[in-house]
Amino acid sequence: MAGGIEIMSLLSMTHTNRPTILTGDRTTGPLHLGHYIGSLRARVQLQHEAQQFLLLADTQALTDNVGRHQKVTQNVIEVALDYLAVGIDPAKSTIFIQSQVPELAELFQYLLNVVTVARLERNPTIKEEIRLRGFERDIPAGFLTYPISQAADITAFKATHVPVGDDQLPMIEQTNELVRRFNNTVDRSVLVECEAVLSQVTRLPGIDGKAKMSKSLGNAIALGATPDEITKAVNNMYTDQNHLRVSDPGQVEGNVVFAFLDAFEPDVQKVDELKSHYRRGGLGDSVIKRVLNERLQSLIEPIRARRRELEEDPAEVLAILRRGTMRAREVAGETLSEVRGALGLTYFQR
Repeated sequence: MAGGIEIMSLLSMTHTNRPTILTGDRTTGPLHLGHYIGSLRARVQLQHEAQQFLLLADTQALTDNVGRHQKVTQNVIEVALDYLAVGIDPAKSTIFIQSQVPELAELFQYLLNVVTVARLERNPTIKEEIRLRGFERDIPAGFLTYPISQAADITAFKATHVPVGDDQLPMIEQTNELVRRFNNTVDRSVLVECEAVLSQVTRLPGIDGKAKMSKSLGNAIALGATPDEITKAVNNMYTDQNHLRVSDPGQVEGNVVFAFLDAFEPDVQKVDELKSHYRRGGLGDSVIKRVLNERLQSLIEPIRARRRELEEDPAEVLAILRRGTMRAREVAGETLSEVRGALGLTYFQR
C-alpha cells in the first residue's frame, strides 16, 4: 500500500517547492465532519502554499447512482457551498465541475488501456465499497473503473500531492501504477506520480461507532447542521456499553465521543485529563458529551452562517464554478495535448 505524508510535512516543503494539489468530493449530498477532518481542513491550509484544484465529482457520483441523477446534479451546488463556507478561497483554489471538463473523459479512456479488470477488482477500497453497496457481481462498469477516472483527474493536472483519508491510499497507489505503465508504454515521461497527504486524523467514525462517517450510512454530522441536529447526534453517539454507572471505569478505545474529542478539541491536555478520569470511573457519558457538543457547536456555527450567506447569491456561486471550470479545461487540455502527442494521435498537426 502506498504511504502518505502528513499535512504539516508538506507545508514545511513549500518554501522551496510549490506543489500542485488535486482533490475533490462526489456530489451525492452536503459534506460532513468526516470530510472536514479528513481533507477539507487540510485544503484550507494548503491553498496558501500550493496550486490547488478542487473537483466536484459529479461524473464519478453517477457510477453508483443510476436513476438518481438529479440527486447528483442538485448536490453540485451543495458541495460547492460547503467548500466556500469552510474557507476555500476561489481566488487561490480552482473549483471546477468534473463533467464539464471533457478532457478528463478522454484521458480516462486512454488510461483504461493500461489496466486489467483483475487489478481493479483487487483494489481494497473498491472491494470494500462493493461490499457496503451489496453489488456482489452486479457491479456497474463505471463504478468498477472509477479509480481510473480518479487517476485521470489527478494526472490531468499533474498533481504532485493529493489530500486523502487513509482508506484512499490504495487509490493513490493505483494512480501511480497507471502513470508508470502509461509512461513505459509511450517511452517518455508524460504523466507524473503523486503523493498522498494525510491529516493527523485520517478517518472519523460514524456516530453509531460501527463504520466511518458516511452520508450513505446516515451516521454523519453535516457541516451545515443546526444546533439541535448537532446536539441530537452527540447524544446518540456510541460510548462504552459497559459504562453503566458514573462510578464504573470506562473504556476510551472505540469510544466515539473521545474519537471526536481527539479530532476537534485543540486542548490536548484537557482531553487527556478527561480520558484519565473516564478510565478510573466517576465521569459520566453526559459530561463528555456536553464537552464535545460545545466544541462542535462552536466549530460549525460560523460555517453554517457563511453557508447561509452564500445561499442568498446562487448566481455568484455558479459564476465561481464557471470560472474555475474554464481554468481547469485550460490546464487539463495542455496535459491531454502531450498525451495525444505521445500516442501519435496528432493526425492533423503533421
